[in-house]
Formats: sequence, structure tokens, C-alpha cells
Amino acid sequence: MSTTENSIRKRPVSRTAAEAILEQLDLYGVKRIYGVIGDAIFGLMDAIAKQTKIQFIAVKHESVAAMMASAEAKCTGALGVCAAQMGPGLANLINGLGDAYLDGVPVLAITGQAPLKKIGTSYKQYINQQELVQAITKYSQIVVHPDAVIDSLTKAIHTSLTMDTVSQLSIPADVFTMQTIVPSNEPITLTEMIPSMERLQQAQQFMRSAKCPMILVGNSVRPMDSKIQLLAERWGSGIVTGYGAIGIIPDHNPFNLGGLGEGGNPLLTNLFRQADVVLSIGASWWPEGHTPTNARIITVQDKQMELGNGMPMDCGIVGNIAEIISQLISGLESHDMNQNWIGQIRLCKQTWSIQNEREGNESGYPLHPSSIVRAIERCTSPNTIITLDEGDSTLWFMRNFRAQCEYVLLSSHWRTMGFGLPAALTAKLCMPNKHVVCITGDGGLAMVLADLLTAVRYQLQITVIVLNNGTLQMEQNKMVLKGLIPEGTELTNPDYIKLAEACGWDAYKIQSKDELEKRLKTRQVSQKPVLLDVPTAQVEYPNYQNS
Repeated sequence: MSTTENSIRKRPVSRTAAEAILEQLDLYGVKRIYGVIGDAIFGLMDAIAKQTKIQFIAVKHESVAAMMASAEAKCTGALGVCAAQMGPGLANLINGLGDAYLDGVPVLAITGQAPLKKIGTSYKQYINQQELVQAITKYSQIVVHPDAVIDSLTKAIHTSLTMDTVSQLSIPADVFTMQTIVPSNEPITLTEMIPSMERLQQAQQFMRSAKCPMILVGNSVRPMDSKIQLLAERWGSGIVTGYGAIGIIPDHNPFNLGGLGEGGNPLLTNLFRQADVVLSIGASWWPEGHTPTNARIITVQDKQMELGNGMPMDCGIVGNIAEIISQLISGLESHDMNQNWIGQIRLCKQTWSIQNEREGNESGYPLHPSSIVRAIERCTSPNTIITLDEGDSTLWFMRNFRAQCEYVLLSSHWRTMGFGLPAALTAKLCMPNKHVVCITGDGGLAMVLADLLTAVRYQLQITVIVLNNGTLQMEQNKMVLKGLIPEGTELTNPDYIKLAEACGWDAYKIQSKDELEKRLKTRQVSQKPVLLDVPTAQVEYPNYQNS
């Protein structure tokens, strides 16, 4: 190649700042941007319309856009991106951004801002965006020149990916359409920490000394399920799942004791308190009142910042979790398991299995929540993605659902109502060949009803199961338990069948448990999204914590 040809190829290409943003996002593998259009992002929308690599998913409310970006990050481990108008657009994003922030997943929010000459004035919808999002971001910046877009965007992306957090960029409306010749940056390769041999040896020493061992797993260890099961067998340990980590270990595993705390195995707390060594793997939740007081705690995480996240710790190991588990397994080759402890694990599991089976066979109409969960369980295959809302429907699911390794997606720490439907929409976009089922209460669905239309717009064949009891059951029951009058807990619901059909869905009012199972088994016949309205008994959940 001649020098002239080489110089021509390296000549900087002029394009708008918005086009440069899309070019950079594409290099990081971004496929979708979720959002609602507004005049401050017209330049970005124009650039999206002129290319085909990144799809804009137009939703009905910015909160849904941010929840969908968070759900994509949870589904894929990659960067989720949302975009919105300045002022109220950004304010509406905050709920979903809070979910991503507290659940520790990488999300980038791009928001328009007032034109450059109006920054700091009384211009409509103007607010200091960096101050507004300070509590739920690790990086937030306003970009005031087109040549600063690439560097600011790269830093935002890098911050989100390396810290599993939320970043936000404010871009004045006129900057989007300004020209820049600054080239895109090559994606940064993320390096893994090498675990400390001293810490590994200390952990192995703790584990070999254990007489009553337990493993606590979080959502991040889903790909390591077989290794964790082998570790439990080698160590003679029970396996306990943190909040929402249901489905990582199949229920039929003899060491799997289910969930800990309010949404889990009610018999587990007494056994877990007896543990003398707890190995916490990828977990970020330690339910007060359900845990041992004198146990040695070993914590395994893939990032340094995730150590000391509110859980006690005697030994912390950071690095590739799968490799760390393999080394811990190798350190137990001649371990003498405590057969008495294994017997207690089996008794706890067997006793709860009998009780769980009985709960799932509850009869009557409206349907008991446990019987609804059992019907869903019988009609769900192991490769199904199940998205959960927040409220009683989630607690009953986590209590009674006997998982086969389904992928469960929920708002784990932020625990926002309305998460189920947006997460289901995203899951189907990310994994179109998977069956996606959303389990929600009538209160949670009511918050995001407009985005039933989003499923139709993008032809997303999901199934939504509405546990409809006409009340915010969790809030009502907890207020009563506290001796308070449950004001504001009764709901005024629409006719969900007519509403869903008006939006282009197939919808059915369920009259019995048998009909629910029939509809779940035949839902795949429909070419439309399907909504099942399930009249649900107002039953007090039996394991409410006093919180």
C-alpha cells in the first residue's frame, strides 16, 4: 500500500456527534437503546434512523425504558442503554436506573439537555442533571463540545462495565448535530483479578475445619451451577439461595435447601443459624435474623468493590469465580464430611418438600397463590425465562416454585413494582427463541399498562400471568400486623381481558387451576402475546418479616 493510500484511509471522518455516539456504542456490542423521544434528543433519533446496527425500542414511559435497560444488563452481562428527554424524561428514568444501581449491573443513560446558550438559565425543563442523578450513578457528566463526546462516552461505558454500575451523559440538544472528527476508541479489554493464594489457603483451612458448612449463592453464579453442586457434595454442605437466586441450582439436588429469609424455605433459618462456616459465592444479601452469629464467613466475588457489601466477612477472595470454586473443590479431596450434618440437611429438605407439596395442592376459587405457582411450575420447561414483579406474587413464587434451572429475572435490591412486564419484554428481545413468562400482581401491572402496546409493536410473544386479588396484599397484611389501618391498599382495576385485547393481545379470564394449566400449555400456539387474568384469593403470606 502506498503512503498516499495509507494516509487517505487514516484520514479522520467527519460525522455528527450523535453518529459518533452510535459508532462507539456499536463497537461495545450495543444492539438496542430503550427510550421515549423528546426534542432535546432529536439529533440522536435522526442518527438512529439513518443506521441499522442499533435498534431504538420506543416505549410508553421512560421508567420502563430504564427498567428494560437494567433487565438487558441482567440478562446478558453487557451494557444496557436508555435515552430520554431532558427534565421530566430524565426524572422518569430514575426508577429504572435505581434498579440497575442497587442490583449492580452496567447501564448507560443518555439524556438531552438545554441548548448550549441556555445552560444555567430558566430555560424550559432545564435542571442540573448531574446533581439530580448523583445518588444512583458512579459517573455523570455534561458534554459541551462535539469533540468531547467520544472520550466522555468511553469513560462512561468503561465506568459502567468495570464497576457494574450506572453512568449518565447529558448532551445539549445542539451538540448532537455538531460535527466531530475525533475517532472512536477501541473497546477496553477488562482484566480479571488473580485470587490471592494466601486467601485461598485460608479459605481451604476454614472449609476443612467445618462441621456444619453452608454455601450461600447469589445471582451472579448462574453459569457455575454444576461446580457449586460438586462443591456441596465434596464438602457435605447445604446450598442456600439468596433473594431471587431461585433456579440456579435445581430443586431436586439433595443439598439444595431453597431460599433464605422471607421469600424462601421457612424451615431453613433454624438450620442455617447452626452453620460454623459459610461460603458466600457471588451473593450480596445477608438477611438479618436468619443467619449464624458465630460462623466464619468466606466471601467469593469477581470484583474487589463487591467485598464488604454489608455482609460480615472473615476471608475475602476476588477473581474468576469458576476457577476459585475449582481450587476450593481440589482442597477438599480427603475431606471427612459430617454425616450427622448431612442428615440434618436431608431432614430439613424432606420436611419442607412435604409441606411445599401440600401448599401447592390448596383448592378453592379464587385460586390460592400456592396453587397458582404449582400450576406454573408444571407447565414450565427448564429453559424458560421467568420475570417477577415486586409484591406478594414474588414471595409466593420464591416460596413454592420448585425450579429446574429456569432463568429468573427480578428487581432484587431496588424491588420496584412494575418491573415484571418491562423485564419480560427485554428478555424476549435479547433471547427471542426462549419462552418468557411474566408473573405479576394486579398492582404491579397497573403501573406499566401502557407498555402492553410495546409487546405488540415489536411482536414479542410473551405470557403475562396476573395474580388479581384487587388489593396491594403485601402492604395490607403488613400494616395489619403492625396494628395499623391499611389505608390505600384497595385497588380499582380495569377489565384486564378487554384492555389486553384492545392492545392486540390474546387474553383469558381463568376459572380454575385446570384451565390455568391448559392455557399455559397452549400459549405457544398464539402468534400474539398472551395475558392470563387469574382471580387470586386474598391470603396472608405466612412468613412476613417485621419490616
